[in-house]
Amino acid sequence: MGVALLAAPLSQAHALMPPEAPLPWSQPASRADCPDADGYLWLPLDTGDVCLRYFASAGLQGADTAIVYFTGDRDRLLNTPPAQIPANTAQAQTAAMDAFARQAGLPVVMLARPGTYGSSGDHRLRRRLVEEFVPLAAGVDLLQRRHGIRHLVLWGHSGGATAVAALLTLGRQGVRCAVMTSPAFDYLERWRMNRTVGGPAPSVARGQVLARAMYDPLAHVAGVAADPARAVHVMGDPRDKVTPFVLQAEFVQALQAAGHRAQMHQAQAAPPMFHNLREQAGLRQAAACARGG
Repeated sequence: MGVALLAAPLSQAHALMPPEAPLPWSQPASRADCPDADGYLWLPLDTGDVCLRYFASAGLQGADTAIVYFTGDRDRLLNTPPAQIPANTAQAQTAAMDAFARQAGLPVVMLARPGTYGSSGDHRLRRRLVEEFVPLAAGVDLLQRRHGIRHLVLWGHSGGATAVAALLTLGRQGVRCAVMTSPAFDYLERWRMNRTVGGPAPSVARGQVLARAMYDPLAHVAGVAADPARAVHVMGDPRDKVTPFVLQAEFVQALQAAGHRAQMHQAQAAPPMFHNLREQAGLRQAAACARGG
């Protein structure tokens, strides 16, 4: 992916951000603010410099298996001052991952998507190859190398689940399990369907512009690397008014037709949009899959 790590660490003059400080959003990448330290990933990519933040539970270093988590979209927070965004500190995010790890029985790390929770970039450009998916792919590479993680379980929700699908289509190998809850695919068809049920959708004209700029994993299933040991689980509620279940099933069917191990699961989600699954269904599936279930 064009990642080139710098040989020397930053000067000690560059202090780490206090764990209780509000994390910045939608800022450009700055080497001075991205030290060679746990919690930060400096990625000098061919397409431009990126700094991704990550927040890990205890036990990540040298882990045999770890869950890498991608949150859903946070577009509703983009106009909120960072100090007013819920849980917008390294301290809060790390505590959340510790709680996930206790439930899962193995380490969990959240890799913040570009433009959110301290990662550089613009979250308005989500679902784009260069702006989001290439940096996340490079970030997972560096995260795994830095901490000596042997096996990865990728777990994402909504837009974060679409990111997991994108990483697979970009040829990622060495993934033990991929778990996607309520992912979005086939964006134009998704928005057309959402308009009939009152779900989120741009205008027809605006949607056509957005879809041309976005990367749809459903159109790139041919890029998924063959791996008979890898399991893919897609979970959703058939009543979902945000990311239609039928399009999630279409992605699973495309994977199966290409010879990959993939399963579609119906799950219960909270009303009225039936998008956010109940009872940590994604985390529970990721943990079970990591244990061979």
